[in-house]
Amino acid sequence: MATLSIRTTDETKYSFEGFCESLGLTVSAAVNMFMKVSLRENRIPFELKGDPFWSEENQEVLRESIKQIEAGKYSQHELIEAR
Repeated sequence: MATLSIRTTDETKYSFEGFCESLGLTVSAAVNMFMKVSLRENRIPFELKGDPFWSEENQEVLRESIKQIEAGKYSQHELIEAR
């Protein structure tokens, strides 16, 4: 048997341990399942998505907002915290 060592934050480690425990799995079993499914399917077994901030649609909205600000078409307001 081989040993695999990874780095993660303490918070991620503890959260993942709790998640695995709630499913009746060990972290080792969960990671082994992930690796076996990845190899069997020859892909990451879930969808990976980028940060929506960087999507072309959002970048276009930001570019348009910048144009409006540069043209003086804006109003300042106080930031209100939502609860």
